[in-house]
Amino acid sequence: MPTEGDATMSTGGEPPRDPGPAAGRLARAVVVGGGGAVGHMFTERLAASGLAVTSVDIAPADRPPVAGVHRITGDVTSPAPPVRDAVATADLVVLAVPEKVVLAAVRPLAALLRKDAVLADTTSVKGAVVARTRDALAEVPGGGGIEAVSLNPMYAPSLEPDGRPVAVVRLKDGPGVRALLGLMESWGARIVPVGAREHDRLMAAAQAATHAAVLAFGLSLKQLGVGITELSALAPPPHTAMLALLARITSAAPEVYWDVQTGSADAGRARAALKDGVGTLIELADTGDEAAFAATLAELRAYLGADAPRLADLCARMFRHTGRPA
Repeated sequence: MPTEGDATMSTGGEPPRDPGPAAGRLARAVVVGGGGAVGHMFTERLAASGLAVTSVDIAPADRPPVAGVHRITGDVTSPAPPVRDAVATADLVVLAVPEKVVLAAVRPLAALLRKDAVLADTTSVKGAVVARTRDALAEVPGGGGIEAVSLNPMYAPSLEPDGRPVAVVRLKDGPGVRALLGLMESWGARIVPVGAREHDRLMAAAQAATHAAVLAFGLSLKQLGVGITELSALAPPPHTAMLALLARITSAAPEVYWDVQTGSADAGRARAALKDGVGTLIELADTGDEAAFAATLAELRAYLGADAPRLADLCARMFRHTGRPA
C-alpha cells in the first residue's frame, strides 16, 4: 500500500478517453477515492455523462474498472506523478474520501489546480472542510477563479438518485459548479442549497441522531441476548425496519458513520438529546405516569404538525412491504 511520499503508479484501465458531447463545461475529471462506494458512484456517472475520468486511490481498487476510466494509485495528501499531472489538467476534482483525508489533501491539491477548475468534496460534515478549503484556495496565487462546492448525497450510493436530495454548500460559485450541479440533476438528483453551518445543524438531527438510535437499538438487543433469527420470525414491521437499518449501517464503511458521529459538536448535542429522550421514557415508565406518557405522545404529534398525516401514510406504505417472506 502506498504511503505518504510514495511514487504513484497506474493500476489499470485505459488512459482517459476524449469527452463526449454531453460533457459541456467539464471535460476531464479526477475522482479521489474512486474505489469507494461514493467515489465509484461519481466515477460511473461522470464517465457515462461523457467526461474523461481518472480515479485515484491510496491502494489498488477492489472493484472492477469502469469502462474508459483510468485508474492510478497514489497518496493525495502528498501527491507525486501521475496524480499531480491528473489534477493539474482536470476541470473537476471530486474528493470522495473521509473528512480527515480531505482536510489533509485540500492544500496540496489546491496548489495544483487549474485556475478555472472546480474542487468538490462529498463529506458528511461541512464546517471544518469548508473552512479549510476556503483557506487553501485563498493561499493559491492567482487562484481566484477556482470554484468550489461541498456536496452531501443524502442516499446510499447503491440507490438510484431519482428524486433524492443532495445537500449543496457553494463555496465559490461559477459556471463549472453550475455545470456539475446540472449534471447531477440530469442523473435525477434533487439539488438542495444550504449553508455549511445549517447543513451541520440539520445533519446532526437527520444523520447523527438517526444512526445513533439505530446503533443503540442494536447494542440493546445484543445486551438482551436475543437471537436475530428468533426475533425475525415474530418481528412486527417497526422492529423489522429497525433490524434492516441496523444491517445496512453495519454493512457499510465504518469511517462514513464515524465522521457523522465525530465531525461536529452538533453530533454530540444530538446524542445527548437522544439520551435525554430515552431518560424521559425511562422516568415515565418507572413512575407509572400513563397520563404524562399520553401527553408526551400528543406533544410529539403536535411537533410533526401538518406533516403528520403524510408521514403516517408513508409509514403504512413502507410497512406493507416489510416483514413478508422474500
